[in-house]
Amino acid sequence: MPAGCYVKHVLVISLIFVTEANPSHAKIVLTPAEMEEAAKLSLVAGQSEQAIALVDALILRNRQDTTPHLIRSRALRNMGQFEAARKAALLGWKYAVNDNEKFSSALLIAQALSSDGKRTRAQLWLRRAYNIAPSSGHAAKARQDYGYVQQRNPWHTQLSFTFAPNSNINNGSSRDTSSLYYEFIDPFNPDGVEATLKASSKALSGMETGLDIQSRYRFHQTERSAHDLRLSLSYQTYHLSGSAKDDLAAEDAERVARGEEARKLTGSDFAYGTVQIGYGYKQLRHDRRGEFSLSADIGQSFYGGARYNRFLRAQLGQTYHVNPNSKLSFGLGAETRSAQSGSDQHSLSLSAGLSRRLASGDGLYLGVAVTSQRADLDRLEYDELRLRSGYVLGREVMGTALQFGLSTSFRDYDVSPHDASGRRDFQIAAEVSATFKQIDYFGFNPTVSLSASTTDSNIGLYDVNRVGLSIGIASSF
Repeated sequence: MPAGCYVKHVLVISLIFVTEANPSHAKIVLTPAEMEEAAKLSLVAGQSEQAIALVDALILRNRQDTTPHLIRSRALRNMGQFEAARKAALLGWKYAVNDNEKFSSALLIAQALSSDGKRTRAQLWLRRAYNIAPSSGHAAKARQDYGYVQQRNPWHTQLSFTFAPNSNINNGSSRDTSSLYYEFIDPFNPDGVEATLKASSKALSGMETGLDIQSRYRFHQTERSAHDLRLSLSYQTYHLSGSAKDDLAAEDAERVARGEEARKLTGSDFAYGTVQIGYGYKQLRHDRRGEFSLSADIGQSFYGGARYNRFLRAQLGQTYHVNPNSKLSFGLGAETRSAQSGSDQHSLSLSAGLSRRLASGDGLYLGVAVTSQRADLDRLEYDELRLRSGYVLGREVMGTALQFGLSTSFRDYDVSPHDASGRRDFQIAAEVSATFKQIDYFGFNPTVSLSASTTDSNIGLYDVNRVGLSIGIASSF
């Protein structure tokens, strides 16, 4: 019988058995199945080098057998050779023939990466493991490991995308006419002059696309406190609808007829973006019934592709758990904006809220906030009162998680160039969001949000109606 055939049935390996009474050497003949079992037992006994010697013989016999690569990965990780452990598990992933083997390989790759301090990559592999989990128990294991790695990962990043139709991309008026510029046109007429609004001053519809990235690096942490470096990037741009393009083209034609230059507005002229960097601090109370937070951020905003203003923002917060089902929250915020286009603005806000889990399992939130803004231009100064509420269903409806939001605000401007009595805006906004739990891909669920708001002002220019539908994704763990 050729030597190459014999190795398919039995393998010979010299093992050393040592006892205090009688050290001895024994040559033992093992089948491949027995050798694999011996390698597993060696792992349990903490004999990682012996396990590697056993599986190396199995790999030499059949390189495409997944299990020896996985055993080798475990042994190498036990020995602190994390990169080699990752490569061994990758070979297991490459040669895996079913979801069980794929799942085990992905877990081992994640474990090797996490042990090597590469926790973000480990989280990605745990999501891959979750996506191919052969059972609900395996999926729960991947989720549990993900939470463990996430807690120890100094980097935490959230991504959100927007792709949505928007009935009012320019925050334009819902009215065709408005009283304008009373103090410049006729200072003796308290009602001003009723003027027809241009297309660019009225609501323009279109499609909104956007990206928002929130990332933090936890550079120091204790049992009760955490220090974070924060980075945020956001950008929203728009594409005008056909009707909006037609309205703007008509306005440009009128401007040309008057001997003026056409503006040729596009959706990108309303694009808005921000970039900011900052510091965050959190500390738990001694009784762990609440958390104090502090943050400070500095950033730059852009509008229509040009620099808009620089801003500095600071916030203080405190939460307190009254009982296991109720939490109070308090906040103080201050912001200053140095204009590169427009006016410098400074605002101060106070907020308070109550979150409560109801007996039905639903969640309820009630909040109030007051804001005062001062600026170089009197017409930009206002005081605002805002009330917010939210309701989260504790049970899914046909595999869909639902939450609802409702808010109202009153904003008072003492000065307006359009009305001698100033400006007063009353707004109501509502939103419903659905997360489709039955659709799960790599631990992400699709989401759909429908929002609507209406602003009623004593000046028609600021009567605003908006309806938006956004589609996105949310992590299920």
